[in-house]
Amino acid sequence: MATFVDTFAMEKIVNLHIEKLPEGVYLATSDDVPGLVAQGRTISETLEIARDVARKLLEAQAGNALPDARDAFDYPLVVAA
Repeated sequence: MATFVDTFAMEKIVNLHIEKLPEGVYLATSDDVPGLVAQGRTISETLEIARDVARKLLEAQAGNALPDARDAFDYPLVVAA
């Protein structure tokens, strides 16, 4: 008997703090994802790098996460249109 594993990508909203440094580059950090630090020449480049870093950090955290034992909870769902 074959086993079917259903996998899907989950989306999460991560709040970033972006500032322009005196050197002219942009720096992104986040209180939502500890350890997230991204730097780019433009805001767009900084956002792209931050997205990649956040995804990798969240994937690493998911491997260490304990299952949620609550019976009911509210969850803000992000849906890509």
